[in-house]
Amino acid sequence: MQRAAPQQFDRVLSSMCTKPHPAAREAAERFLATNPGDPATYQAVAAQEEDALASLGEITGLDDPHGYIASGGTEANIQAIRAARNLIRDDDPNVVAPESIHFSFQKAADVLGVELRIVPVGSDYRADIEAVREAVDDHTVLVAGVAGTTEFGRVDPIPELTDIAHDAGALMHVDAAWGGFILPFTDHEWSFAHAPVDSMTIDPHKYGQAVVPAGGLLFRNKEVLDALAVDTPYLESASQASLTGTRSGAGVASAAAAMRELWPDGYRETYERQQANANWFYNELVTRGYDAVEPELPLVAARLPEPEFESLRDLGWRISRTASGELRVVCMPHVTRESLRAFLADLDDIARGPVRN
Repeated sequence: MQRAAPQQFDRVLSSMCTKPHPAAREAAERFLATNPGDPATYQAVAAQEEDALASLGEITGLDDPHGYIASGGTEANIQAIRAARNLIRDDDPNVVAPESIHFSFQKAADVLGVELRIVPVGSDYRADIEAVREAVDDHTVLVAGVAGTTEFGRVDPIPELTDIAHDAGALMHVDAAWGGFILPFTDHEWSFAHAPVDSMTIDPHKYGQAVVPAGGLLFRNKEVLDALAVDTPYLESASQASLTGTRSGAGVASAAAAMRELWPDGYRETYERQQANANWFYNELVTRGYDAVEPELPLVAARLPEPEFESLRDLGWRISRTASGELRVVCMPHVTRESLRAFLADLDDIARGPVRN
């Protein structure tokens, strides 16, 4: 049998995963057989997790972070809702979130038996504050906002959402799974430093350049994390707050290593380069007459006719659409100006159609 080859990234334009940093890859290999789900037994990887949490706290403006390295944003979002539900203990709990929220919230509502109230976004693709205010009631246990939406790269008004959540006696969660390693170098208000948010998702395996899987879940207060804990009588560790039992030591170690190598200067350089690529790509699409959404973060959405979109996929471009039908191109660290030029060259050839003699 022929040995399988891994996915190449040269034509991957819509994924929010990327090539890991060499230091992250090397650390992952060293910690492949360790289990941070039992930190009393696997103390070396537990120390790596503490380092990773400290780095995530520095990135997100939280001096004393509580949490863990999760499998990804889906687990982190589910756990944030579960913590709010467990802590507040309402008989009929609901969660309020904008329609730009990640689909993991649908999974969370289904698994946890929590009502999910989806509210619209405005013309700026950000959560509609008044719609959130109207949806919140005495049974709301959590309000969520997004810092770097997966479809349009927008940042919700996090301070205002936090005020609404806390006025209702609910917790405030920020999903910065993709945007968390970009936003420190922008003027957006999104972090623990900008508002008294209670929890945050931030994924090292996205722009953080750790190996997959390596998500991040942070809490401002330990009591919220403790609302997740269950006893683990047969392990050396007495309790466990994570959703999964055994976890990836490779992901934990790689996250710590990537952040040691890249924070802050490496991440800043990557953001500036990829934001410039996104701005350039947007202008090229507009020049060609396509209706595109101007990027605030390194993500470009544009309307392409269906035949052109499908022809690009037939040529091997790994692209996807937003829920409303736009092509989305995510300028992850592996997306180069050269690959964007090649994409546009193919698009131009398709748009011209077959040559007639």
